[in-house]
Amino acid sequence: MKAAIGVNGYGTIGKRVAEAVRSMPDMELKGIVKYTPDYTVITASRQGIPVYVPEGKEGLFEEVGVRPAGTIEELLKSVNLVVDASPGGKGALNKPTYAKWGVKAVFEGGEKPDVAEVSFSTLCNYNEGLDKRYIRVVSCNTTGLLRLICLLDRHIGVKRVRAVIVRRASDPKEDKGIVNTIKLDPPAIPSHHALDVKTVLPNLDIESVALIAPTTLMHVHIVYVRLKRESNLNEVIELLSSIPRIALIEASRMGLDSTGKIVELARDLGRKRYDIYENIVWRDMVKVDGEDLTIVQAVHQEAIVIPENIDAIRASLGLASNAEESMELTDRFLNIGLLR
Repeated sequence: MKAAIGVNGYGTIGKRVAEAVRSMPDMELKGIVKYTPDYTVITASRQGIPVYVPEGKEGLFEEVGVRPAGTIEELLKSVNLVVDASPGGKGALNKPTYAKWGVKAVFEGGEKPDVAEVSFSTLCNYNEGLDKRYIRVVSCNTTGLLRLICLLDRHIGVKRVRAVIVRRASDPKEDKGIVNTIKLDPPAIPSHHALDVKTVLPNLDIESVALIAPTTLMHVHIVYVRLKRESNLNEVIELLSSIPRIALIEASRMGLDSTGKIVELARDLGRKRYDIYENIVWRDMVKVDGEDLTIVQAVHQEAIVIPENIDAIRASLGLASNAEESMELTDRFLNIGLLR
């Protein structure tokens, strides 16, 4: 029997999680929750996704031609787990309702760590998520960092990490953000990214700084790693090539020397919304000098956490006993590895 899943919120992350759930062989999307009748609810309805709304607001949705499938409480009665993709901070407010109906929940990185029993990244701590009632999937930048760090630590060992994060100003659909400046985010060391990494790897020596740049497409990370032993370029490249969730590209040979060109590649290969689930590592920007490793990677903020959300669902509900089993299913049905 498929696990019954609900998604609370249908914005940048929610609509992608809902779509991913629908593609999984062991999950069934029972419906989404919408609070306002904007254009996204029409999109969901036209895709045949049941829409649930707060009690008393049914008429507002019917005015835009969407007949609700029921109330939020009715959805919660019918699911095993809800993915809370509501705006940051709202998840904590929704948690008592999930507890009332005995429903497990996966929260997003915009929530504080104490909303859940564990902060989650598949490669790092899948087993810690097994059978947990509440799991928090860390943010997009943290997910990109943790995939890289935990892969390296499993096979070579990581002693220390220093990261510079060039952040996008806003998502493409948003009509806000900086225009003609580069902003410190925040004016402090470390940025919250290092602190978020430590919610998963508390003993890791890591510092980060972050800057906001006037772009909407992707983040870029410059990551400096001190390894626990000497390595070489061939070993690191082979390791980075070993999992579908990291895609190595060559800027010099392929002309892919910008985030804009990476986005265009994803479009040309048929990725809906140009969703890029993989860490995009520039092969030209990997350097190994004994124990010192430098890597530059790009992270698509809208899509990179989607595979981890699916894995977190499996961990919480015990649908897969280990990370490798869950990743194989997730990666296959989301066609992860297409950009490699």
